[in-house]
Amino acid sequence: MFEKKIGVDIVAELGGIKDFESAGNLFKNKMDSVHFQRINQIRNQEAILKIANAIAMCDPDSVFINTGSEADRHFIRELSLKKSEEAKLAMENHTVHYDLKEEQGRIIDRTFYIANENEMISSLANQMNRKKALDEIRQIMTSIMNGKIMIVGFYLRGPVGSPVSNPALEITSSAYVTHSAEILYRNIFDVFDREVDRLGHFYTNIHSQGLNRSQDLIHARVFMDRSHWTTYSMNCTYAGNTLLLKKGNHRFSVDKAVYGKRGSELSEHMFISGIKGSAGRVTWFAGAAPSGCGKTTTAMAGDHFIGDDLAQMWIADDGFVRSVNPEIGIFGIVEDVNWDGDPELMKVLRNPGTEVIWSNVLVDKDGVPHWTGNGEKQPEKGINFQGEWWEGKTDEKGKPIPVSHPNARCTISSKALSNYSEYSEDSQGVQVRVITYSGRDSDTMPPVWVAETADQGVVIGACIVSAATATEVGATGIKRSPWANAPFIPGALGDYMDAQFKFFNSPKIHTDKRPVMAGLNYFLTDQARGGASSNLLGEKKDVKVWLSWIEGLVYEEMNFIWSPIGLLPEYEDLKTLFEEIIQKNYANSLYQKQFSLYIDKIITRVHLQLESYRKEPNIPEKLFEVLNKQKKDLLRLQESFGPIVTPDQLKQYKA
Repeated sequence: MFEKKIGVDIVAELGGIKDFESAGNLFKNKMDSVHFQRINQIRNQEAILKIANAIAMCDPDSVFINTGSEADRHFIRELSLKKSEEAKLAMENHTVHYDLKEEQGRIIDRTFYIANENEMISSLANQMNRKKALDEIRQIMTSIMNGKIMIVGFYLRGPVGSPVSNPALEITSSAYVTHSAEILYRNIFDVFDREVDRLGHFYTNIHSQGLNRSQDLIHARVFMDRSHWTTYSMNCTYAGNTLLLKKGNHRFSVDKAVYGKRGSELSEHMFISGIKGSAGRVTWFAGAAPSGCGKTTTAMAGDHFIGDDLAQMWIADDGFVRSVNPEIGIFGIVEDVNWDGDPELMKVLRNPGTEVIWSNVLVDKDGVPHWTGNGEKQPEKGINFQGEWWEGKTDEKGKPIPVSHPNARCTISSKALSNYSEYSEDSQGVQVRVITYSGRDSDTMPPVWVAETADQGVVIGACIVSAATATEVGATGIKRSPWANAPFIPGALGDYMDAQFKFFNSPKIHTDKRPVMAGLNYFLTDQARGGASSNLLGEKKDVKVWLSWIEGLVYEEMNFIWSPIGLLPEYEDLKTLFEEIIQKNYANSLYQKQFSLYIDKIITRVHLQLESYRKEPNIPEKLFEVLNKQKKDLLRLQESFGPIVTPDQLKQYKA
């Protein structure tokens, strides 16, 4: 198990502020009269001491209390431009930010959980004992904000009034980080005390980019102190390492669900989107995918968009699984975003009227951003993530440098999207009827398959395998990515898995309201199905069909074929959906390639999961039962039909 408030609170130790009077004296010294008056509106003693100790530790020249007013937002935007953290582009309210060229993703090798003695930490994460972490933070963060303005923001990760929202402080010397937070999160300065009192907790995030030099990256660190729900980030600039309201606080929310609300809440790396069905109904989906694996594209395929990255879920009194988005914006990868596959997003990015922060894209001489895969004519030269760029430029190893970095991003408000849902600010969330899990899988699983039981659904999530993406610095190859949440699971995987089984099998979920759980895979290649090309078997826009088939299955309007891995669609249903939804002819020959089971590949995948999970402590036995049954059924199929089993053979087998 995991306990809070064990061990020294590092910021309190280094700051040394222990009472309101000392905090007030420090505030008078570091704030002008306007900001001193603002901080006096915050009455929560624990929050006041956290802020005071952050000031004492980092020692900024001054402190700006951000109320979220338009005047404050304007000041922050202008400060970011003045400090050259951002630069203006040709389109009004568009700016560009460049991270250090060596820091274009999460610095997973320098990211640590602060561990207490005998505390279980995920085997997929790095950890550092509390004493060593204290020494490193003291060495690096003491006086790190000399010469800088500290900005303090008060945010809520979720709608005001929601039972699963989480208040948080964002304390940083980066105007770019605060500018991003103002787009992505709800500033609740006016009601911070009330929401903290209602929910009984808040998170604290402390960041400074230091001198923002490449040579300092060796001293970059990201620490998550689970025991005191405080994050520390230093000497880094990429938002995934600095905007700790996002994945840093997501980790704390996972802990809260697993160790505080097990069986009744989940905190997931999931999109939330609604699909229109027959008779005008809207069916809500929540879906997991590792960063860089199509989560935003899937979310945008919905008719009613709520979020593309994170979801707070709970079992409501009405027997439904409900969900809210902690965020109100998108920090989305732009590579391969184009008019054909992402028309709604492209309208926002290419038309005036929306505030956009671009990062690590190419900017041409006219101040227009460009990125890989946008389907537009690319300039021959410009400035991008590594400096001056021209067509044909190579790196020190002779490898061509792309127009934009694979992890180039856009930051926008979700309200800018034409399919943004009015339910996004509903404190009671939306009724989730479908859960999906997907990864970047080129050769094994079909485009869509549906679990027969909640246990099978949990196992689909536990067994996501994905190619490494550009979101993690230095990551390569194929790796397991349980629930697409693995980088953000602080505790033992066995505990997290137990929480999943308990949640989706909960008797509090009404039988007719239990979510359908499914796997998705958009990355299957022609080569993996006997072809000569490495191209995908299908197109990005096909995702709307896979989602619509699942939506129909929820209401028993679609047929299915049984298989050992789950239920598969029948050809005639898909053919009709392709024609009706995306006006595309769907050939039976393509269907056979996509939905035939390659038994040896699937069994190899099952073995990988069995072997890996056997090394983990306290993994629920249900996982092994499901996987061993799948293996047994797959071997029987192989005995009957050989190594490749077609949908028609599956029908014949079950009959």
